[in-house]
Amino acid sequence: MTDRVSEYLQRDTSAHPPAYAPTYKTSVLRSPRNALISLQNSLSEITGPAFSAEELGPLDHDLIMNYAKDGLPIGERIIVHGFVRDEFGRPVRNALVEVWQANAGGRYRHRNDKYLAPVDPNFGGCGRMLTDDNGYYFFRTIKPGPYPWRNRVNDWRPAHIHFSLSGDAWAQRLITQMYFEGDPLIATCPIVRTIPNEEAVRGLIASLDRGGAVQLDSLAYRWDITLRGARATLFENRIQGAK
Repeated sequence: MTDRVSEYLQRDTSAHPPAYAPTYKTSVLRSPRNALISLQNSLSEITGPAFSAEELGPLDHDLIMNYAKDGLPIGERIIVHGFVRDEFGRPVRNALVEVWQANAGGRYRHRNDKYLAPVDPNFGGCGRMLTDDNGYYFFRTIKPGPYPWRNRVNDWRPAHIHFSLSGDAWAQRLITQMYFEGDPLIATCPIVRTIPNEEAVRGLIASLDRGGAVQLDSLAYRWDITLRGARATLFENRIQGAK
């Protein structure tokens, strides 16, 4: 629990994509048609949840090793790291960061994924970690591959990693996606193109961080995340708290 007693600042919703975006076909049936209702924060939004390191396994943050059985996963080894901050730039400590992704061939370990790329028997594609006192997080993984999807003929998703973050209050909950610097598929992705604000798009793209790389092992990407306020990292689907 936190000792916070005040409401969180309202997000700048003009940077978010519309809920109804016909070029992103699956939004058509699942998006609301009426205006969203604005509600004041209650105690349930500005307090909790609380997490501790004892709840996590020793390899939860290492997607290269946490599903390996009889060898290492195939693909480009990378490190993803950065800082989680609140609306005023303060670090969010003990934030739970959960990630999931496709493998190097662009296939998820999910029974409904029928893409022809093979499943990697040594890669599970999911992990979790807590931020430290400075709001810092990091994890090792395999860089995911792009994959086709049935939105329009020959649409492809850029390489991306899904993030779910829980800060020190439910009002800070964030579900989003991280993309990689230099990926040409970002500019043509129908989901990304629903975002009306170019700065918000740039906020979803991790920068190549040569200084964070491990020699002869892994490249690194830096991605900082803001959970609330005008500088908040773009939410994937809707305004937090919307019904």
